Amino acid sequence: MARSAYSGAAVPTRTGRGTEYEVFARVTRRLRQAQSGDNGFADLVRALHDNRSLWTALAADVAVGTNGLPPELRARIFYLAQFTTHHSRRVLAGEASTDVLIDINTAVMRGLRGEGDGA
Repeated sequence: MARSAYSGAAVPTRTGRGTEYEVFARVTRRLRQAQSGDNGFADLVRALHDNRSLWTALAADVAVGTNGLPPELRARIFYLAQFTTHHSRRVLAGEASTDVLIDINTAVMRGLRGEGDGA
């Protein structure tokens, strides 16, 4: 009985990068689903809000002077956060699609996985 009580505790530990990847994957999946338009405008608004919230948090993180990322990467992340906010407004106004937001998130996900330049 004692053996079975501890057998379930062997859950893999998720790294910070892994957690960030999962958040980006979830938000990007919602953007893709909302892009289809099958579930209505409200889903698009929620997906855009979640994406903007993610990028706002990233911008706040890289704006802190003690952030350990290189200054150039911090500047690029901050710029992408500003771009995301601006482009999301255009999507809501019906002037643009979510394609570029999905592309940006996918590029960051590749970078988090070590598959190239992510930002």
